[in-house]
Amino acid sequence: MAEVLAGALPADAVPGRRSASRNRGIRRFKWMILAPLVLLLFSLLTPTLLLQLYFSFHQWTIYLSSWWSADFVGFDVFSSVFTDPRFGWALLRSLAYAGGSTFGCLGVGFMLAYLVYRPFRGQALYYALFILPMLTVPIVIAYTAQMLLDRSGPINDVLSMLTGHEIRVAWLSNPHIALLTVTVLDIWNWTPFSFIIMLAGLAAIPKEPIEAAQILGASSWRVFLEVQLPLLRPVILLALVLRFLDAMGSFPLIWALLQGGPGTATETLPLYIYITTWQDFNVSLGAAQSYIVMLMMVGIVLIAIRLLRREKRVLDTMYAKPADAGDA
Repeated sequence: MAEVLAGALPADAVPGRRSASRNRGIRRFKWMILAPLVLLLFSLLTPTLLLQLYFSFHQWTIYLSSWWSADFVGFDVFSSVFTDPRFGWALLRSLAYAGGSTFGCLGVGFMLAYLVYRPFRGQALYYALFILPMLTVPIVIAYTAQMLLDRSGPINDVLSMLTGHEIRVAWLSNPHIALLTVTVLDIWNWTPFSFIIMLAGLAAIPKEPIEAAQILGASSWRVFLEVQLPLLRPVILLALVLRFLDAMGSFPLIWALLQGGPGTATETLPLYIYITTWQDFNVSLGAAQSYIVMLMMVGIVLIAIRLLRREKRVLDTMYAKPADAGDA
């Protein structure tokens, strides 16, 4: 019976129905996987976010009476956040730290991935060596860096031997270079993350466009710039967004190494919010700061999703044209 009905339908109707049924099945499977996780996430986060929102509109510290009898102050707490110069400087430091770490990780990770993505003898050993820094706990990195970067430590000794001049750079106690030092350490720690993403992107590039460009006489540099790099744009954007969001929330490395010092030279947003909430015990101000940062991150994520969807549409169009030509 199904064969009779299929024969009575137009030739392109059956594949269309199959495609629609397949898409419905994929959507149903996605919701089956995601729905329990989303419900669990909301059940855990919603009470916390609501309590945090309550503190943001009520003036309360642990030195006052019970939190449910705190005075309602409207947007006064948010106003104090926006007029706080220390919060503004912490935001600028976070952007500098996250931006430097993001582009540094992407540049080094992309270079390493491009060097080793083609099969060769000993490839697995290089994979293990390049991924090893990401497996190191930030606290271990911090204490190791304290010994290596001391004024009389091994780093300055090696530089002194190489240059022939005595070098005693205060890598951690100089407020002008402390943030740069921490950024370099974070790049070393998280370059493997970008390396893995770019390695997967390079391995997923189809061989046909590259072989076609080589047949037409394109050099390796032109193949990279005009074939591989455009196809890697969604992967690069994904690596940038994920690394930037993670770096904006970085806390253990900076806190264990310098605790925001010297002075406030490395005091980023996570550290300032922690100090406000758990050292100054100003819970309302810390809650308002957290909400502002959260809204900033949500905005960045929404922009990133929009850009990723645009890149996906471009790639879908690019891959659909050869398929349509082949079907014709």
